[in-house]
Amino acid sequence: MNASPSRREFLTKLGVSAAAANFLFSLPSLGWAAATSARKQRIVFLFSPNGVIPDHFWPDKEGRDYDIKRILEPLAGFKDQMMTLHGVCNKIQGDGDGHMRGIGCLLTGVELFPGDIQGGSDTPAGWSQGISIDQYLKQQMQADPTKQTRFGSLEFGVMVPERADTWTRMSYAGPNQPVAPISDPYQMFDKLYGQSKNRELLASVLDDLSEDFRRVEKMISSEDRRILEEHVAMVRSVEKELQTELEQSKKKADVGHAIPNMPPNVDTENDNMPQIAKMQIELLVNSFAADYARVATYQITNSVGNAKMRWLGIDEGHHGLSHEPDKNEAAYEKLIKINTWYGEQVALLAKRLAETPEPDGSGSLLDNTTIVWTNELGKGNSHTRNNIPFVLVGGGLGFDTGRAMKFKNVAHNRLLLSIAEAMGHPAESFGNPDYCGEGALTGLV
Repeated sequence: MNASPSRREFLTKLGVSAAAANFLFSLPSLGWAAATSARKQRIVFLFSPNGVIPDHFWPDKEGRDYDIKRILEPLAGFKDQMMTLHGVCNKIQGDGDGHMRGIGCLLTGVELFPGDIQGGSDTPAGWSQGISIDQYLKQQMQADPTKQTRFGSLEFGVMVPERADTWTRMSYAGPNQPVAPISDPYQMFDKLYGQSKNRELLASVLDDLSEDFRRVEKMISSEDRRILEEHVAMVRSVEKELQTELEQSKKKADVGHAIPNMPPNVDTENDNMPQIAKMQIELLVNSFAADYARVATYQITNSVGNAKMRWLGIDEGHHGLSHEPDKNEAAYEKLIKINTWYGEQVALLAKRLAETPEPDGSGSLLDNTTIVWTNELGKGNSHTRNNIPFVLVGGGLGFDTGRAMKFKNVAHNRLLLSIAEAMGHPAESFGNPDYCGEGALTGLV
């Protein structure tokens, strides 16, 4: 812990700005990474809403020779690095409707507090009674000087409404402490890179920092210079996309961003959603490459999210379609397309991580990152929380990937215990201890 302040003081004495230091601290010679040579483990919890179509999601075959259904087809290229976990169930009961308990208990594994937020059925409820697994890992890793990063965790959103209620939050810093995701790529860019200019005056931050980089250029290794050049190139690419999106948003009056104070289950026009999703993925990958964080959440809309995917030729809202019976063949087909699009976002994130080298040369970011793709429901029109979708991609947890696994109605708390253990921070229980008695899941490693 003492090394970091001395590096900061050293750079300050050189006259290097805080914004430039944000880049430089990611280098092995000068940053947090200098504190340890241990393998970096990273994890991303990626959420999509309203359940899946089980017959077109879950493999029929178990083991390594598993089959890939339509919704998972975008991930076919990662078959050897993927695991599907069927039979993992959210057993948490108590206050709140199915959607509220679905998202509010998904990463916390514990009941919601009583509250005054009334859902479509059941009792009203409030926030979760406990910390979520992502924030638990953040706290544990930030307390370890060999794992500490600048932010600890980052919370990305795509079209998450600005209103704060149980349906819009899955991450919790503790009981009654929901963590809001950042859905605006410009705001996330500002958080990561310290850009303070007005949005309409967005310019290249790198041009402003060039003199700072020249001051330290001769003081770092050739390998660090290569890392710095690659990181600078990535940020330039992100800035270019942000500027393009800015020009388009001027024409469309911020179309694609959730509007504050909207009633539940109602979305506004969101035709920029695919572009925003891609921008957020690029920022997430960049933040991992720079070692700004090793834990992230990526939340696409929200529980009861009603995105209208017109780019797929679908005019109806997702949540409304998810309530249609299976015999409605037209709605059924549209839901398969919607969930396949979510699968494409997972695949894009995996692809970008796979093609981004680890700064120390030890494989790719995906080799040391696990994406956990999940959902608040197992199936939308039944509101079941049995067989919650859990698809894992990547090598961050060290699990034996390339398999389809089937469990028998196990509590998802046990999976949360397995994740904590695999990340090097085991716990005796996580969430409600009544569902942790059998400990972490077996057979994953």
